[in-house]
Amino acid sequence: MAAEITLALVGGTGLTELDDHAETLSIDTPYGLPSATVRVVETDPVRLLFLPRHGSPHRFPPHCVNYRANLWALKEAGADHVLAVSAVGGITEAYAPGTLAAPDQLIDFSWGREHTYSDSEHTPLVHVDFSNPYEGPLRRALLHSAAEIGANVVNGGCIGVFQGPRLESAAEIEKARRDGCDMAGMTSLPEAGLARELGLDYAGIAVVSNWGAGVGDDLISEDDIAETLREPMTRVRALVKALMLKLSIAD
Repeated sequence: MAAEITLALVGGTGLTELDDHAETLSIDTPYGLPSATVRVVETDPVRLLFLPRHGSPHRFPPHCVNYRANLWALKEAGADHVLAVSAVGGITEAYAPGTLAAPDQLIDFSWGREHTYSDSEHTPLVHVDFSNPYEGPLRRALLHSAAEIGANVVNGGCIGVFQGPRLESAAEIEKARRDGCDMAGMTSLPEAGLARELGLDYAGIAVVSNWGAGVGDDLISEDDIAETLREPMTRVRALVKALMLKLSIAD
């Protein structure tokens, strides 16, 4: 592709740093500062932006992340596409710990978050279509890239987005399952909706770090989550590299 493509990678729990040497951009926004400086990896023709969602070091709980500033900063830095990595709990059988998934649906169980740009003077009121929160060229390229390198990525799945930072109760997970959720997370909303309002092509990689409460027999610990995420995140990094190659040769 002749024109430069800019892919933004939003890192979640388990992906707070890049191995690549990166320059940094400090971007202020009408909504305050993003979680961290935007790291820039210049490659040809795909330019990579990296933003750790929870800050660097990891310090912002899910309900305190400045999602509006994060997405605005990535747009200001030139992002065309946004790939969001998030750690989630598995609810249904196909989403066991260690699984990678490309979700296609969301249900919002959070509250009180700044979830739109349309309530400020900086953007006009818009009612964006959100029928398929992740649908777009980036998600299709992600799935094609996974197939090409033999990476097992579940195609689809609904994330129920909870408030956090505490983990969910067994009853909450059961409610989410009855409502049609396959995974439980804390950060995909309002992030996906804000990206849609800004016209950004947004896709996700959900990394299953544990069974949701009541699904398995064991209590959930942060140490176990960190250990479970270690190996899948190496697959995420390989998949991102394959995706960048796919984007670079796209028509």
